[in-house]
Amino acid sequence: MTDSVVSKPFSSSVGDYVKAIWDLGGTGAASTKEVAERLSVSPASVSNMFVRLQEMGLVRHERYHGASLTDSGRVEALRLVRRHRLIETFLLEHLGYNRQEVHEEAERLEHAVSDGFTERLAEFLGHPEYDPHGEPIPATDGTLEVENSVPLTEARAGTRVRISKVRNDDAPILDHLEDSGLVPGRPLSVLQVRELDGVVIVEDEDGKTHALGEPLARSVFVREALGGA
Repeated sequence: MTDSVVSKPFSSSVGDYVKAIWDLGGTGAASTKEVAERLSVSPASVSNMFVRLQEMGLVRHERYHGASLTDSGRVEALRLVRRHRLIETFLLEHLGYNRQEVHEEAERLEHAVSDGFTERLAEFLGHPEYDPHGEPIPATDGTLEVENSVPLTEARAGTRVRISKVRNDDAPILDHLEDSGLVPGRPLSVLQVRELDGVVIVEDEDGKTHALGEPLARSVFVREALGGA
């Protein structure tokens, strides 16, 4: 049985669900509990929506095993992810929003604009590859860069890395990292990764050292810098 083809716009609630399943499960499955927590709804509501999404050809749902996206569901999810991340980029670069504000605003706006607007926005922004958090922006055809970053806790002492993204929903932590200049794109030298307490000590390009506790270091994702930073 082949997946049905996405042929018309879906409601904002359907979009929120497929995007949540993609974010939580990727190519695998997202559980009812995970989606309920992500969308702040009851597990019963999620179960009912899983059945509806399966009837629409957007997910494969197996009771007690959660839901995974079909090809059509993945197309819809990445269409919305592309729109969301482009809007975030526009808000940060041109409207004075900070990295903590752009997500919620983009959540509201992504359901109010068209695909045509999205592509005009991409052209206006110069077709950026990453959003303000360092997450890759899906291409128009739905392709997405393969994830190859790791938490700073997994970096090797003595290497040069570049911050690729920051993942944390705690505003004070994000504020602290931004105030310290530890934002996507920043090159760092990893001086020490302590096994005893998980503290990671890094040096930025200005020669300033930063000691990050394990929870903080796990929020910062990096890629090894090739050919220097």
